[in-house]
Amino acid sequence: MNFGQSSNDVVPSAIHISAALQIQSQLLPALEHLQSAIETKAAEVAGFCKTGRTHLMDAMPVRMDQQLLGWASQIRQNREHLEALLPALQQLAQGGTAVGTGVNTHEQFASLFAQRLSTLTGYSFSPCHNTFAAIGSQDTAVAVSGQLKTTAVSIMKIANDLRWMNSGPLAGLGRFLWRRCSRDHPLCRVRLIQ
Repeated sequence: MNFGQSSNDVVPSAIHISAALQIQSQLLPALEHLQSAIETKAAEVAGFCKTGRTHLMDAMPVRMDQQLLGWASQIRQNREHLEALLPALQQLAQGGTAVGTGVNTHEQFASLFAQRLSTLTGYSFSPCHNTFAAIGSQDTAVAVSGQLKTTAVSIMKIANDLRWMNSGPLAGLGRFLWRRCSRDHPLCRVRLIQ
């Protein structure tokens, strides 16, 4: 029996709710942990140099902490972009019913629904500003999907960097590791450690 809901407002609301809950409770804490772990490792390896890469070929030396802090920055940027999408994701189409007019439902249904959901989840949900847009498109979900793909690409890039770092052709970490031996010229005077 229909109690003032429609699949047209329930389904978009369910997408927003599930994505918002998973991003806030699972993904953002995991990304924060990953960023912190990379920053910790960067501090530990700050005194080491490695061969940089360009087009998969050995290039100029680079400090290990420089590369790792680049990865940490990627993760931080992805976190910030996801966090920026949360306010739109937490706006719900619920209450717009079949076409966005809210026909056949109580005028306070949307706000009471969002208030109760916020109480149950501990996250702040609200009725969307325009139910016609929320029911007629999935722009926010598409934006979130795009940012999730960007985050996945960043993590894949980091994994590939680690893989390539362990290979040749001449100076991969699988064969050699360089340590600074001069504070005056840390990138030019290096000592090879086997």
